[in-house]
Amino acid sequence: MVCLCQLMVVLDVSVVNVALPSIRADLGFGASGLQWVVNAYTLTFGGLLLLGGRLADLAGQRRAAVLGLGLFGVTSLLGGLAQSPAELVAARAAQGVAGAVLLPVSLTVITTTFAEGPARHRALAVWGAVAGAGGAAGVLLGGVLTEYLDWRWTLFVNVPIAVVAVPLAARCLRDLRPGRRERPDVVGALLGTAAMTTLVHTVVRTDTYAWGSARTLGGFALAVLLAAAFVVVERRTAAPLVRLGILRTRSLAVACLTVFLIACGQFGAFYFASLYLQGVLDYSPVATGLAFVPFSVGVVVGTIVAGRLMPTVGPRPLLVAGLALGAVGMGWFGGVSADGGFLTDMLGPSLVASFGLGLCMVTNTAAGTSGVARAEAGLASGLLNSARQCGGSIGLAVLVTVASTVTRHHDDPAGAAGPAALTAGYARAFLVAGALMAVAAVAAAVLLPRTDPRTATGPGVGRDGGAKEIAEVADVADVAEAAAEAAKASVAAEVVRAGEAQAPDGTVADPATAPATGPGDGGDRPASGLRTPGSGSRPER
Repeated sequence: MVCLCQLMVVLDVSVVNVALPSIRADLGFGASGLQWVVNAYTLTFGGLLLLGGRLADLAGQRRAAVLGLGLFGVTSLLGGLAQSPAELVAARAAQGVAGAVLLPVSLTVITTTFAEGPARHRALAVWGAVAGAGGAAGVLLGGVLTEYLDWRWTLFVNVPIAVVAVPLAARCLRDLRPGRRERPDVVGALLGTAAMTTLVHTVVRTDTYAWGSARTLGGFALAVLLAAAFVVVERRTAAPLVRLGILRTRSLAVACLTVFLIACGQFGAFYFASLYLQGVLDYSPVATGLAFVPFSVGVVVGTIVAGRLMPTVGPRPLLVAGLALGAVGMGWFGGVSADGGFLTDMLGPSLVASFGLGLCMVTNTAAGTSGVARAEAGLASGLLNSARQCGGSIGLAVLVTVASTVTRHHDDPAGAAGPAALTAGYARAFLVAGALMAVAAVAAAVLLPRTDPRTATGPGVGRDGGAKEIAEVADVADVAEAAAEAAKASVAAEVVRAGEAQAPDGTVADPATAPATGPGDGGDRPASGLRTPGSGSRPER
């Protein structure tokens, strides 16, 4: 059942990505409007992910899972039946809400069901394998469904999964009584999501209204006001969605900035690669899905290499190297031509960029969660995932604006819709994505604290474990997350849990009154009656 939850979340993004050109042609999306098929999902998903984790704790795993699965199935059905761009975008936004509930539930079930040790590791391995397989296969499935059935089936495919998963969740899951009945910070979540949505919408509309126009400046001002209101609410709320003081942890703040910039470039790269392959090179949806496979493989290989090397060199050098390779690969994508081909224009940069991104994924998470208090490990990982989703939405909006502007002013005999004009816009967007990766590399090299890999610690990582423990976690779940990311499913291993099982005095609450923590703490927090942090809960190796 847990794997079905994970599969739905992972498939939803990767399957739809390949269908974008068909969706545009069928529903009449404009050049800048098509991105909302992606952004509507990522904005609500990323903006409400932290709240989803809290709601799952308050409502219980079973009720949250049934609600999330049911909502996902209904919104997928409505999206597949959409007859206008507005209907599809609304359905995608609602899917993001459902995903924000499902993803925390899926891993929380594992951490509260399986005790720490081999059993939990095996469960995490299966959970992660589903994420990787679903993400990597999603682009292929999307191509097959779009080409041989219809793009609507990329959404309908979730319906039978939900039909099977809802009764399984109702029968197999049990609700754990939470130790504290704190009110969820709904106002904070809505303000944060509204601020990001306003910012993205304002950037998107710059293709119609100049950057210096009153409408554009007013939109930016509104986004700033909403963000300021979010900060005020978080400071005054008894149980804030985000404890702002956690961002004073330098490693976490830098990691959030880094993953934000990575997502800004990565989301746009997948978006434009799909449009280039189908709109310029005339690839079929199936051929487009196959063209993404080398990228998926490259990310997985890079992640495995990072997991093996991190105990020796630490996360910082690998992160900087991966970002540099990602910048080179994205810049190489900027050389695409209207009369190019997969071997000459796509394969080389796909391998370089994907290997670099694979190096980044595990190392950025390890660097970001190092030095974070054990009780706030889930919050840290949730912030990293939210930064990724929001960065992807804002970056995609910026890159679409850049590409549209270049395409509109390009001298192409076939007009703005000609292959030369389109390719010029896509190429410029790839170059900007590469520049964002380069900025991230500089930020990581200059701002990220140096750590000794022999003594590096993170939440749930004892000083006797160090980077070796992080590498083990990477082998279990982050490799699978890499494949999901490579297929545009950037929602796998960093799930929201804010350490609700820890009491104010630092001890772990009784499992009868509080669920165990989730993935942000590396699986080392006690679960199901295990010992308190100071009692030597780590098994000897």
